[in-house]
Amino acid sequence: MLLAAVGAAAGGPAGRLVIGLAVGGAIAAGIQLHRPPRPTPWWLLVVVVGAATVLGVTGQVLAGRDGTPPPVLDYFYYPVYLVLAAALAMLGPRGRDDRSTAGGMAEAGILTCGAAVLWWILVIDPLSDAGRLPVHGRLLAFPLLDFAMLALAVRLVRGRRSPWTVLIALATAMLLVADTAYFVSATGSTPPLSAVCSLLANLLLGAAALHPSMARDAPAEPAPAGPPEVTATGPEQVTAAPMYLVIVVLAPLVTATYLMYERIAGTIRPGDIGVPLLITTLAAALLLWRIQQLNGVARRHAARLEQALRAEAELQRELRHRTQHDALTGLPNRALLYERIDAALAAATPGALIVLDIDDFKDVNDRLGHAVGDDLLVAVADRITGMLAGRAMVARLDSDEFAVLLEEATDREAIGWAEELLVAMRRPVTVQHHALFGAISVGLRGLDPDLLTADILRDAYVALHAAKAAGRDQLATFDQRMREQRLARARTVERLRGALDRDELLLHFQPLVRLADERYVGAEALLRWRPAGEAMVPPDAFIPEAEDSGLIVPIGSWVLHEACRVAAPWHRDNGAVVSVNASPRQLREPDFATQVLDALQRAQLPPQALILEITEGVLVGSGPVAEQAVRHLGALRERGVRVAVDDFGTGYSSLAYLRDLPIDHVKIDRSFMPGPGEPDPTARTLVKAIIDLATALGLGTIAEGVETAEQVALLRALGCERAQGFHFARPVPAAEAGELLARSHREARV
Repeated sequence: MLLAAVGAAAGGPAGRLVIGLAVGGAIAAGIQLHRPPRPTPWWLLVVVVGAATVLGVTGQVLAGRDGTPPPVLDYFYYPVYLVLAAALAMLGPRGRDDRSTAGGMAEAGILTCGAAVLWWILVIDPLSDAGRLPVHGRLLAFPLLDFAMLALAVRLVRGRRSPWTVLIALATAMLLVADTAYFVSATGSTPPLSAVCSLLANLLLGAAALHPSMARDAPAEPAPAGPPEVTATGPEQVTAAPMYLVIVVLAPLVTATYLMYERIAGTIRPGDIGVPLLITTLAAALLLWRIQQLNGVARRHAARLEQALRAEAELQRELRHRTQHDALTGLPNRALLYERIDAALAAATPGALIVLDIDDFKDVNDRLGHAVGDDLLVAVADRITGMLAGRAMVARLDSDEFAVLLEEATDREAIGWAEELLVAMRRPVTVQHHALFGAISVGLRGLDPDLLTADILRDAYVALHAAKAAGRDQLATFDQRMREQRLARARTVERLRGALDRDELLLHFQPLVRLADERYVGAEALLRWRPAGEAMVPPDAFIPEAEDSGLIVPIGSWVLHEACRVAAPWHRDNGAVVSVNASPRQLREPDFATQVLDALQRAQLPPQALILEITEGVLVGSGPVAEQAVRHLGALRERGVRVAVDDFGTGYSSLAYLRDLPIDHVKIDRSFMPGPGEPDPTARTLVKAIIDLATALGLGTIAEGVETAEQVALLRALGCERAQGFHFARPVPAAEAGELLARSHREARV
């Protein structure tokens, strides 16, 4: 009974009132200071303390001569217990569902029942045996109600073992001791223990409210995840195993021992058996209910675990699919293709590997954007898989590269499939309202069980590169010569990397002739490579490799600086100009124009003395690369550098760039020249058309590959301005070219 005997320890009604006000004020101060998430139950505790204080003071004021308060006041304490029970229940952990809340209450009830059995046997039953039970059974109701409060407090501690919950649990325990002592005192025992424990219960409630931990409310009560012996996990949870040990073993053992003692003493009565049996039965019922709940929890967890395992297996399948398939097209990727080729080689399955890529795919991305390019890849993948209809494995290797693994196919069948792929991909593909052509180049390599998968794929790529080098949109079947040529090119690149450092590169110059008087007015710089101790390497044997490897950038820069350096005295002495070829790869460099101007400045060569020769493809392409090249050439022309289009007319049919783009001269390709000794009206017409077109547009003309006097006469008659070729001079070292230019200049002055 809360504060039932505080007066004896605190000095009468005034002391009781002071203590009540102090404890109530402490709880209210704790609410205001710490701001708990759920303040309502704390305010209910204030009501409990206040009501108990009022009842206690009233009892002391109305007490009889023997100091006993009016019995009727005891019945007013019962509503106070209801408010206290509500506060403790609300402070308890918030169950995530009804099952978890009921589980916490059941376990708290089991523990309380065990304590109640021991309390009855050790406290109440001895009083009964001595005939000292109080006359009024109403006093026994208070300890029983305290056991219910203790059960709620135990549940509170199980939800969160923090200082404030432990303090409240201790307060309910002190309340139980106080009311038990009060009950015992009615039979003749001394009451100070009741007063002291009641005072401690109040102080513990105030301390719980003032402790900072009360700001952290009790968490959601976890549903037990394990077998019945453990109801929760974590550092702030208590295990149920000790509780079950107390109930199942200790309480019945104590009861049986006491009953045996009572029987031997001859003092056993129905109550000695009935009350412990009733409490133990209740605990057993709660225990069975809890075990049933835990079994249900275990079944639910088993079902969730089974579902999680199925989900994990599905996730693993999905991850495996993702790691083995291309995200864009859904086709198998390189890893899965390797596995299939490995299996085919291990089984010695006849077949072939086809590797293909889309010609000019980069141009689609540059012109129309990567979204259109991605859609084109998907459309190409659909067309290939639709054509093969499951008879082969189609994989995406990288960017616009695809592979087709043909198993159980002869060489002839594989070639037939590859040719059908070529034909099928020549039909336009509609992508985002654009009619695009996904023409492909194809490399084919037969499966050879004596080789590794990497070797098969390498050889297929070698064949693919051969198809692209042969002009694209065609099929190349691997043979050993391709690999040898590939290795030779690789060796050439490796040797070429150190050619500059070893001073193996040099320039030859082919004079440029003015047809009107056949005077040498300049020269074209031509790159040569002479490895130490070896013969001269032909340009067509190393320049393509330099282009493909990117070595043309540093080599081209050296050619530009060297040509300007050599030509500077020629220009000062006789006004000669120099032509230098600029690679498309060089024009992709962001500082190309700066490099050209730097070379001119270092050599002290005027910009007007330099002609940059470029190919048509640099100008008629599209996208950022072509735009950058045009900007470079435009900036250089503004400074005086002239631009010539090399091999004019051999690559493209559109001539609009002659009007719109930054060029000064066109070089007529040697393929348009009439053959020596034979009249060729068609060739004459073509050459005349080119010269007339250039003249109309204000462009100069230079004919290359001139080898006969008849060609010279024709070009002069048609109005061509300049020419170069073996008829005038072969490419010669710089010193000889300088002598030719100087002699021509002297002869012109005579």
